[in-house]
Amino acid sequence: QVQLVESGGGLVQAGGSLRLSCAASGRTFSSYAMAWFRQAPGKDRVFVAGISGSGITTYYADSVKGRFTISRDNAKNTVYLQMNSLKPEDTAVYYCAADARVRSYYRGREYDYWGQGTQVTVSS
Repeated sequence: QVQLVESGGGLVQAGGSLRLSCAASGRTFSSYAMAWFRQAPGKDRVFVAGISGSGITTYYADSVKGRFTISRDNAKNTVYLQMNSLKPEDTAVYYCAADARVRSYYRGREYDYWGQGTQVTVSS
């Protein structure tokens, strides 16, 4: 069982930056693929970024490439999402997800464990 707790959300102006954190429980954190998804009001939850257990391989949605960076610190059982050049369309609840076996990082149904979400609001 893995428990995930996100933090770092908030209100920021367009062009600003935020860093989200996701702290995970458990002693086998490095064996889990991790990802961030987001859900805007009235829309489906969508993939934002993913990272392999080792941290070597990363994946990004086209909409955030070049602006967002996913990273992890396995010693701290934490995954991060650095968000730069934020846009109003980045406004959403951001969720952290984990799974020991992921065939496609982009599909939400691949992940068994989810955090409660953290709100990010970007004002224009």
